[in-house]
Amino acid sequence: MLHDKQESGEEVRSYWLHSMRTIVDPVYQSLRDRQLKELIPVHEGRKGRELFTCLEALGRSLCGMAPWLECPSIIGEEEKLRQEYAALAREAINAGTDPKSPDYMNFNEGEQPVVDAAFLAHALLRAPIELVEKLESGVKRNVIAALQSTRDIKPHHNNWLLFSGIVEAAIHRLGEKYDKMRVDYAIRQHEQWYKGDGAYGDGPSYHWDYYNSYVIQPMLVDLLDVFASDRSDWLSIQTNVLARAERYAAVQERLISPEGTFPPIGRSLAYRFGALQHLAQMSLQHRLPGELPPGQVRSALTAVIRRTMDMPGNFDSQGWLTIGLCGHQEEIGEPYISTGSLYLCSAVFLPLGLPPADDFWQQPSAPWTSVRAWGGQSFPIDHALR
Repeated sequence: MLHDKQESGEEVRSYWLHSMRTIVDPVYQSLRDRQLKELIPVHEGRKGRELFTCLEALGRSLCGMAPWLECPSIIGEEEKLRQEYAALAREAINAGTDPKSPDYMNFNEGEQPVVDAAFLAHALLRAPIELVEKLESGVKRNVIAALQSTRDIKPHHNNWLLFSGIVEAAIHRLGEKYDKMRVDYAIRQHEQWYKGDGAYGDGPSYHWDYYNSYVIQPMLVDLLDVFASDRSDWLSIQTNVLARAERYAAVQERLISPEGTFPPIGRSLAYRFGALQHLAQMSLQHRLPGELPPGQVRSALTAVIRRTMDMPGNFDSQGWLTIGLCGHQEEIGEPYISTGSLYLCSAVFLPLGLPPADDFWQQPSAPWTSVRAWGGQSFPIDHALR
C-alpha cells in the first residue's frame, strides 16, 4: 500500500514542490515572455473559451501557489526558488492586468471573468506581502481597476456569490473601499444554503460534487477571516462556518482510498486533485479536526498526488495540462472546461505555505483513515455534525 512508503518530510516536501512547478511552469514562463495568449492551447470543440482561458490559468495556478510564495522560514535552494517564483508571479500579474500588454486579460466580457478574477483575488489574500505589498504602484492600480471592472457581472445565484465576495475582499486588501452588500449577500445566502453535516448546497439545492471544496468552503472561510470582525453577526456566523469546515475536512480525508484515489463524482473532475483544496487549506490554517494528525493528512494527500502524477497523459508535448482526472480523459470535460481552468489542481499544494519545521512536514508518515479501516486496523468512529 502507498502508506508504506516511508519518506522524510523534507523528501515529501521536495516532491510536492517539484510537482507544483511541473504543473505551473508553462503558465509563468509564457507570461514572463508575454506569450500566454499565443501559446496556451484551447481544446477543440470549446469555441469561445479563448476569451477566458488566460485569466483562468493565471488565477487558478496562483491561488494554489500563493501560500508557498508567502511562506516564512525557508532557507537554501528552496528559498532561492521561492524568491524567483514570487518575482515571476508579480510579473505575471503585471502582464495580465496591463492594458498595453499582449497578454492583457479579459476581466469583464461575458460572465466567466468574475470566476477567475476571484481565484486571482484569493491568491492576493493568501500572499498579502508578496502579491500585494510588493506590487509596484502602477501594477497595483491596474489590478484594482481589473477587479473593480468585474462588478459589471451579475453572479449566478449559487457558489458564484462567493466569487463576487472574495473579489471585494481583495479590493479591500488593496486599500480600496469594498462593497459590503456583495460580501453580506454571499455570507448570508450560504447560511441559508447550509444542508447539514458540514455541507452546503450549490445554491438552494444540494449537488453531489466537489464544489464545497473547489469554491464554497475555502472562499467562505477566508471571506469571514477578512471581514468577521467588522460586524457582530458575521462573527457569529464564522463560529458555525468553522465547525462545518472541520467536519467537511474530516469527510474529505475519509474519501481518500487506500490506493490514493477519491470517488469520481460530480462535475468539473478535470480539476483533478483540486477537489481536495478544502482539506489542504484546513491543513495550511492549522484548522484540522483533532482526530486528524497533520502527518496523516500529509500522507493521504501525497498518495493522491502520486496516484495522479504517475499516470501518463496528464500533460501534452509542450507541458500544458490535458483534460482528465487521472491522465488524458477528454470525455469528462464539460463545455466550460478549457486548458486554463485545469490549473485549479494547484490548490492541493496549499500546505507548501507551511514552513519545513511545521508538524505537517515533521510528523512521521501515518496510515490515513481508509488505509486503517480496510487494513483491519483500529480507526476512529465517525460522527455527524449536529
